[in-house]
Amino acid sequence: MNDLNGLGHSDSVSAKEHISGRNLRVILPQKMRTALYLRVSTADQNPDLQHDGLRDYAERAGLIIVGEYLDVAVSGRREGRPQLNALMTSTRNLEIDNVLVWKFDRFARSTKHLPTALEEFNHLGIRFISVQDQIDMASPMGKAMFTIISAMAELESSLISERVTAGMQAAKSRGKHLGRPSLPHYVIDEIEQLAASTDLSVRKIHEKVAGKASRSVVGEIVKRIRADRSKVL
Repeated sequence: MNDLNGLGHSDSVSAKEHISGRNLRVILPQKMRTALYLRVSTADQNPDLQHDGLRDYAERAGLIIVGEYLDVAVSGRREGRPQLNALMTSTRNLEIDNVLVWKFDRFARSTKHLPTALEEFNHLGIRFISVQDQIDMASPMGKAMFTIISAMAELESSLISERVTAGMQAAKSRGKHLGRPSLPHYVIDEIEQLAASTDLSVRKIHEKVAGKASRSVVGEIVKRIRADRSKVL
């Protein structure tokens, strides 16, 4: 497979041809410049299935492949997707007209990422095709699918928000404290006493309580005590 492993991206069609020792720039047909994006889950998974399928589709559709981008995701680790980032940069620079992927889940980082990327492609006038899903975003069916995908992403976001809110309310009803854990009273008393009886800085007071409270919390208590003290004076 044309040395895909370890590539940044490879040009399947050169931007120039050599004729009699001279460089002659090749003018590609309008809207034919196509990039392939592939992703495999582990270093051991062979990308040939995706690659061959995408190249076959491009050939049948009369598309000219100008770049191939492959990301290898290591199982159990957060994916970096450097080649997806490179692909997005190429699209923003208007270096390609079409993006071919094997399946939606081989392209998108998440349900939320997919409609965001598709919307950007649409804005840039780039055609997006998912071969296995049989979806061409330039077709009426593709445009309808984009609406559905966007609605599903919005629904998922709303459901997550509702679950978080419901969980917080349930915890509150059980008397569970939400947010930063409260300090023991003796620690608060110690900080208040130091703030009231000395002119030590917040840093020094924080050092004296030996990390029993964060510096920001110490600062809040010191500020409150000294503000009250100045009113009395």
